[in-house]
Amino acid sequence: MTAQGQVDAWLGRLASERQASAHTVAGYRRDLAKLLRFMLQHRLESFDALDPNLMRGFIAAEHRAGLAPKSLQRLLSSCRSLFRQLRREGLLASDPMLGVRGPKVRRKLPQVLDVDEAAALVETDSGGKLAVRDRAMLELFYSSGLRLSELVGLRWFALNLDEGEVRVLGKGNKTRIVPVGRHAVGALRALGAEQGMAPEAPVFRGRGGAPINPRTIQLRMATLARQQGIPKHIHPHLLRHTFASHMLESSGDLRAVQELLGHADIATTQIYTHLDFQHLAKVYDSAHPRARRKP
Repeated sequence: MTAQGQVDAWLGRLASERQASAHTVAGYRRDLAKLLRFMLQHRLESFDALDPNLMRGFIAAEHRAGLAPKSLQRLLSSCRSLFRQLRREGLLASDPMLGVRGPKVRRKLPQVLDVDEAAALVETDSGGKLAVRDRAMLELFYSSGLRLSELVGLRWFALNLDEGEVRVLGKGNKTRIVPVGRHAVGALRALGAEQGMAPEAPVFRGRGGAPINPRTIQLRMATLARQQGIPKHIHPHLLRHTFASHMLESSGDLRAVQELLGHADIATTQIYTHLDFQHLAKVYDSAHPRARRKP
Protein backbone atom coordinates (compact mmCIF):
# COMPACT_ATOMS: atom_id res chain seq x y z
CA MET A 1 0.00 0.00 0.00
CA THR A 2 1.25 3.47 -0.86
CA ALA A 3 1.86 6.16 1.77
CA GLN A 4 -1.26 7.97 0.54
CA GLY A 5 -3.23 4.73 0.84
CA GLN A 6 -2.02 4.21 4.41
CA VAL A 7 -3.10 7.74 5.32
CA ASP A 8 -6.53 7.24 3.74
CA ALA A 9 -7.01 3.91 5.53
CA TRP A 10 -6.06 5.41 8.89
CA LEU A 11 -8.38 8.41 8.45
CA GLY A 12 -11.18 6.06 7.49
CA ARG A 13 -10.68 4.09 10.72
CA LEU A 14 -10.67 7.29 12.74
CA ALA A 15 -14.07 8.21 11.35
CA SER A 16 -15.68 4.77 11.50
CA GLU A 17 -14.11 3.08 14.55
CA ARG A 18 -13.14 5.95 16.81
CA GLN A 19 -16.10 8.16 15.83
CA ALA A 20 -13.83 11.16 15.19
CA SER A 21 -15.70 14.21 13.95
CA ALA A 22 -15.53 15.32 10.33
CA HIS A 23 -13.72 18.47 11.54
CA THR A 24 -11.03 16.39 13.30
CA VAL A 25 -10.53 14.08 10.32
CA ALA A 26 -10.26 17.06 7.96
CA GLY A 27 -7.58 18.59 10.20
CA TYR A 28 -5.53 15.38 10.18
CA ARG A 29 -5.90 15.15 6.41
CA ARG A 30 -4.60 18.70 5.89
CA ASP A 31 -1.62 18.08 8.16
CA LEU A 32 -0.68 14.77 6.61
CA ALA A 33 -1.02 16.21 3.10
CA LYS A 34 1.91 18.47 4.02
CA LEU A 35 3.98 15.43 5.01
CA LEU A 36 3.09 13.60 1.80
CA ARG A 37 4.15 16.63 -0.28
CA PHE A 38 7.45 16.74 1.60
CA MET A 39 8.01 13.03 0.87
CA LEU A 40 7.20 13.56 -2.81
CA GLN A 41 9.68 16.44 -3.05
CA HIS A 42 12.40 14.24 -1.55
CA ARG A 43 11.42 11.15 -3.56
CA LEU A 44 10.53 9.16 -0.45
CA GLU A 45 8.02 6.47 -1.36
CA SER A 46 7.22 5.06 2.09
CA PHE A 47 7.08 6.16 5.71
CA ASP A 48 9.90 3.67 6.44
CA ALA A 49 12.20 6.01 4.51
CA LEU A 50 11.65 8.74 7.12
CA ASP A 51 13.92 9.28 10.10
CA PRO A 52 14.20 11.91 12.86
CA ASN A 53 16.62 14.08 10.84
CA LEU A 54 14.23 14.18 7.88
CA MET A 55 11.31 14.97 10.16
CA ARG A 56 13.27 17.84 11.73
CA GLY A 57 13.93 19.13 8.23
CA PHE A 58 10.23 18.83 7.41
CA ILE A 59 9.18 20.79 10.48
CA ALA A 60 11.89 23.42 9.88
CA ALA A 61 10.71 23.88 6.29
CA GLU A 62 7.10 24.38 7.42
CA HIS A 63 8.30 26.87 10.03
CA ARG A 64 10.22 28.84 7.42
CA ALA A 65 7.12 28.83 5.23
CA GLY A 66 5.29 30.71 7.97
CA LEU A 67 3.42 28.00 9.88
CA ALA A 68 2.79 29.23 13.42
CA PRO A 69 4.19 27.34 16.44
CA LYS A 70 0.73 26.15 17.52
CA SER A 71 0.03 24.82 14.02
CA LEU A 72 3.42 23.12 13.96
CA GLN A 73 2.64 21.35 17.22
CA ARG A 74 -0.66 20.14 15.76
CA LEU A 75 1.21 18.95 12.66
CA LEU A 76 3.63 17.00 14.84
CA SER A 77 0.72 15.48 16.76
CA SER A 78 -0.92 14.35 13.52
CA CYS A 79 2.28 12.68 12.35
CA ARG A 80 2.82 10.98 15.69
CA SER A 81 -0.72 9.61 15.72
CA LEU A 82 -0.31 8.13 12.24
CA PHE A 83 3.10 6.63 13.00
CA ARG A 84 1.85 5.05 16.25
CA GLN A 85 -0.94 3.31 14.36
CA LEU A 86 1.41 2.08 11.62
CA ARG A 87 3.81 0.71 14.23
CA ARG A 88 0.96 -1.08 16.03
CA GLU A 89 0.07 -2.74 12.73
CA GLY A 90 3.69 -3.71 12.04
CA LEU A 91 3.87 -1.43 9.00
CA LEU A 92 6.60 0.84 10.36
CA ALA A 93 9.87 -0.51 11.78
CA SER A 94 11.00 2.52 13.80
CA ASP A 95 9.57 5.83 14.99
CA PRO A 96 10.60 8.71 12.70
CA MET A 97 9.49 11.16 15.40
CA LEU A 98 11.94 9.92 18.06
CA GLY A 99 13.44 12.97 19.73
CA VAL A 100 11.73 15.44 17.36
CA ARG A 101 10.37 18.51 19.10
CA GLY A 102 8.55 21.52 17.74
CA PRO A 103 8.89 25.16 18.83
CA LYS A 104 7.47 26.09 22.21
CA VAL A 105 4.00 27.53 22.07
CA ARG A 106 3.30 30.51 24.27
CA ARG A 107 0.16 29.58 26.12
CA LYS A 108 -2.53 32.12 25.45
CA LEU A 109 -5.14 32.37 28.16
CA PRO A 110 -8.71 32.50 26.89
CA GLN A 111 -10.58 35.75 27.21
CA VAL A 112 -13.61 35.69 29.50
CA LEU A 113 -16.43 38.03 30.46
CA ASP A 114 -16.77 39.30 33.99
CA VAL A 115 -20.01 38.60 35.84
CA ASP A 116 -21.61 41.93 34.92
CA GLU A 117 -20.69 41.59 31.24
CA ALA A 118 -22.03 38.03 31.13
CA ALA A 119 -25.33 39.12 32.73
CA ALA A 120 -25.66 42.04 30.32
CA LEU A 121 -25.14 39.77 27.33
CA VAL A 122 -27.50 36.93 28.30
CA GLU A 123 -30.23 39.33 29.44
CA THR A 124 -30.21 41.24 26.15
CA ASP A 125 -33.71 41.89 24.87
CA SER A 126 -33.08 41.81 21.14
CA GLY A 127 -36.72 42.44 20.32
CA GLY A 128 -38.64 41.01 17.39
CA LYS A 129 -39.39 37.39 16.60
CA LEU A 130 -35.88 36.17 17.52
CA ALA A 131 -35.88 37.57 21.04
CA VAL A 132 -37.10 34.41 22.80
CA ARG A 133 -34.72 32.16 20.87
CA ASP A 134 -31.77 34.49 21.49
CA ARG A 135 -32.38 34.61 25.23
CA ALA A 136 -32.69 30.81 25.52
CA MET A 137 -29.56 30.30 23.45
CA LEU A 138 -27.41 32.71 25.47
CA GLU A 139 -28.75 31.55 28.83
CA LEU A 140 -28.00 27.91 28.00
CA PHE A 141 -24.48 28.65 26.76
CA TYR A 142 -23.62 30.50 29.97
CA SER A 143 -25.61 28.23 32.31
CA SER A 144 -24.17 24.92 31.14
CA GLY A 145 -20.94 25.63 29.25
CA LEU A 146 -21.99 23.83 26.08
CA ARG A 147 -19.86 23.72 22.97
CA LEU A 148 -21.33 25.29 19.85
CA SER A 149 -21.76 21.87 18.19
CA GLU A 150 -23.49 20.53 21.30
CA LEU A 151 -26.02 23.34 21.34
CA VAL A 152 -26.66 23.06 17.60
CA GLY A 153 -27.34 19.32 17.88
CA LEU A 154 -29.55 19.56 20.96
CA ARG A 155 -33.03 17.98 20.77
CA TRP A 156 -35.90 18.48 23.18
CA PHE A 157 -35.79 14.90 24.46
CA ALA A 158 -32.31 15.60 25.89
CA LEU A 159 -33.68 18.33 28.17
CA ASN A 160 -35.28 17.61 31.53
CA LEU A 161 -36.50 21.05 32.52
CA ASP A 162 -38.30 19.80 35.64
CA GLU A 163 -35.00 18.51 37.02
CA GLY A 164 -32.89 21.25 35.45
CA GLU A 165 -30.67 18.90 33.41
CA VAL A 166 -29.48 18.46 29.85
CA ARG A 167 -27.97 15.32 28.34
CA VAL A 168 -25.20 16.35 25.96
CA LEU A 169 -23.48 14.35 23.24
CA GLY A 170 -19.94 15.71 23.22
CA LYS A 171 -16.63 14.98 21.55
CA GLY A 172 -15.94 11.33 20.75
CA ASN A 173 -19.67 10.58 21.09
CA LYS A 174 -19.34 10.79 24.88
CA THR A 175 -22.51 11.64 26.78
CA ARG A 176 -22.59 13.76 29.91
CA ILE A 177 -25.38 15.26 31.99
CA VAL A 178 -25.03 18.93 32.85
CA PRO A 179 -27.16 21.09 35.17
CA VAL A 180 -29.29 23.85 33.65
CA GLY A 181 -29.76 26.96 35.80
CA ARG A 182 -33.19 28.37 36.63
CA HIS A 183 -32.83 31.37 34.32
CA ALA A 184 -31.95 29.08 31.42
CA VAL A 185 -34.84 26.74 32.32
CA GLY A 186 -37.24 29.67 32.21
CA ALA A 187 -35.90 30.86 28.87
CA LEU A 188 -36.13 27.36 27.40
CA ARG A 189 -39.72 26.94 28.62
CA ALA A 190 -40.60 30.20 26.91
CA LEU A 191 -38.97 28.97 23.70
CA GLY A 192 -40.81 25.65 23.92
CA ALA A 193 -44.14 27.41 24.44
CA GLU A 194 -43.50 29.48 21.33
CA GLN A 195 -42.37 26.77 18.91
CA GLY A 196 -43.42 23.47 20.49
CA MET A 197 -41.31 20.80 22.21
CA ALA A 198 -41.60 17.71 20.01
CA PRO A 199 -39.01 15.29 21.46
CA GLU A 200 -37.05 14.74 18.23
CA ALA A 201 -37.19 18.37 17.11
CA PRO A 202 -34.10 20.59 17.38
CA VAL A 203 -34.29 22.99 20.30
CA PHE A 204 -32.77 25.75 18.19
CA ARG A 205 -34.19 25.72 14.68
CA GLY A 206 -33.15 27.26 11.43
CA ARG A 207 -34.99 27.34 8.14
CA GLY A 208 -37.48 24.56 7.51
CA GLY A 209 -37.20 23.30 11.08
CA ALA A 210 -33.63 22.04 10.62
CA PRO A 211 -31.03 22.63 13.34
CA ILE A 212 -29.77 26.19 13.38
CA ASN A 213 -26.60 26.88 11.41
CA PRO A 214 -23.53 27.40 13.64
CA ARG A 215 -22.53 30.47 11.66
CA THR A 216 -25.94 32.01 12.35
CA ILE A 217 -25.31 31.70 16.08
CA GLN A 218 -21.84 33.23 15.79
CA LEU A 219 -23.10 36.23 13.83
CA ARG A 220 -26.11 36.71 16.10
CA MET A 221 -23.99 36.73 19.25
CA ALA A 222 -21.61 39.31 17.76
CA THR A 223 -24.58 41.53 16.86
CA LEU A 224 -26.11 41.29 20.34
CA ALA A 225 -22.77 42.09 21.98
CA ARG A 226 -22.43 45.23 19.88
CA GLN A 227 -25.93 46.27 20.91
CA GLN A 228 -24.90 45.93 24.55
CA GLY A 229 -21.67 47.85 23.99
CA ILE A 230 -19.46 44.98 25.16
CA PRO A 231 -15.96 45.81 23.86
CA LYS A 232 -14.83 42.22 23.37
CA HIS A 233 -14.92 39.70 20.54
CA ILE A 234 -17.99 37.70 21.52
CA HIS A 235 -18.37 34.15 20.22
CA PRO A 236 -19.99 30.94 21.54
CA HIS A 237 -16.79 29.50 23.02
CA LEU A 238 -16.26 32.71 24.99
CA LEU A 239 -19.37 31.89 27.02
CA ARG A 240 -18.01 28.37 27.61
CA HIS A 241 -14.74 29.87 28.85
CA THR A 242 -16.70 32.30 31.00
CA PHE A 243 -18.84 29.50 32.46
CA ALA A 244 -15.72 27.50 33.37
CA SER A 245 -13.86 30.45 34.84
CA HIS A 246 -16.79 31.60 36.99
CA MET A 247 -17.48 28.04 38.19
CA LEU A 248 -13.86 27.46 39.18
CA GLU A 249 -13.53 30.89 40.80
CA SER A 250 -16.58 30.22 42.97
CA SER A 251 -16.06 26.53 43.78
CA GLY A 252 -12.34 25.82 43.44
CA ASP A 253 -13.32 22.29 42.34
CA LEU A 254 -11.25 21.55 39.24
CA ARG A 255 -12.52 17.97 38.86
CA ALA A 256 -16.14 19.08 38.90
CA VAL A 257 -15.46 21.72 36.23
CA GLN A 258 -13.69 19.07 34.15
CA GLU A 259 -16.79 16.87 34.30
CA LEU A 260 -19.13 19.73 33.47
CA LEU A 261 -17.07 20.71 30.44
CA GLY A 262 -16.61 17.12 29.24
CA HIS A 263 -12.81 17.36 29.08
CA ALA A 264 -11.12 13.97 28.72
CA ASP A 265 -7.86 15.31 30.19
CA ILE A 266 -7.82 17.49 33.29
CA ALA A 267 -4.78 19.31 31.86
CA THR A 268 -7.19 20.96 29.41
CA THR A 269 -9.26 22.25 32.31
CA GLN A 270 -6.25 23.50 34.24
CA ILE A 271 -5.91 26.55 32.01
CA TYR A 272 -8.80 28.03 33.99
CA THR A 273 -6.74 27.84 37.18
CA HIS A 274 -4.38 30.35 35.53
CA LEU A 275 -7.31 32.63 34.81
CA ASP A 276 -8.42 32.35 38.43
CA PHE A 277 -4.91 33.17 39.63
CA GLN A 278 -4.85 36.26 37.42
CA HIS A 279 -7.99 37.45 39.19
CA LEU A 280 -6.49 36.72 42.61
CA ALA A 281 -3.27 38.48 41.67
CA LYS A 282 -5.19 41.62 40.68
CA VAL A 283 -7.07 41.57 43.98
CA TYR A 284 -3.79 41.12 45.86
CA ASP A 285 -2.06 43.93 43.99
CA SER A 286 -4.90 46.33 44.65
CA ALA A 287 -5.52 45.36 48.29
CA HIS A 288 -2.26 44.40 49.99
CA PRO A 289 -0.38 47.42 51.39
CA ARG A 290 3.02 45.92 50.60
CA ALA A 291 2.02 44.92 47.06
CA ARG A 292 0.81 48.26 45.76
CA ARG A 293 2.96 49.78 43.11
CA LYS A 294 4.14 53.33 43.51
CA PRO A 295 2.20 55.83 41.35
